[in-house]
Amino acid sequence: MLSVIYAILFYVATAILVVGVGMKIRSYARSPAPLKIPTTPAPTTVSGVYLRMFREIVFFESLFKANKWIWLFGWTFHMSMWLVLARHLRYFTQPVWDWVVFIQPYGTYAGFAMVAGLLGLWARRFLVERIRYISAPSDHLMLALMVAIGGSGLLMRFVARPDILMVKNYMLGLMRLRIEQLPSDPILLVHLGLVATLMIIFPISKLLHAPGVFFSPTRNQVDNPREKRHLAPWAAKLEK
Repeated sequence: MLSVIYAILFYVATAILVVGVGMKIRSYARSPAPLKIPTTPAPTTVSGVYLRMFREIVFFESLFKANKWIWLFGWTFHMSMWLVLARHLRYFTQPVWDWVVFIQPYGTYAGFAMVAGLLGLWARRFLVERIRYISAPSDHLMLALMVAIGGSGLLMRFVARPDILMVKNYMLGLMRLRIEQLPSDPILLVHLGLVATLMIIFPISKLLHAPGVFFSPTRNQVDNPREKRHLAPWAAKLEK
């Protein structure tokens, strides 16, 4: 029964995540951008925009220029998170890809860096007055959720390890629409429940800045207002 309940939970959470994020991306893509508003100094060529987006997504360039401490915690959390997520691919592939095998030890200790980065970002919402003033309960709950996910994952790795083979067999079974037996370890069940919760609330949370950055007109526009008139698609129709 426990295996069935978690299977249903993950199927529902995955559907909400995929459909919800897809709808948000569609909304972002269709939102009008009537003004030329790149944050200067901005690139004057399309290739320059691609390079700027790369630096923004990989190195958090604008955050680095704005606040070094927030950049340190934010960059540490995000880069560690991607490494941890990549490490988890071993539960969904058979045979496990070589590069996933290679990063296993690094992904393990990246979990500590991820939690440390989250705690740093959470601390600033208490210690920095202007950030504390604009922080909503949902901000604290989101950070608490992600800290709990990372913490429970570390507990399973270093304190109470579940049957990894059973966990992998269960996840592979879900991908093949087959429900296998799920270990009943309490920490594992809490961890999976928290992950499913994050998947469900992701499409309606501030975490949507992940896909949203690609649609930010302050970042994805070429700074050429003198050379080329910026005309939104809806405005072009009115001129016809």
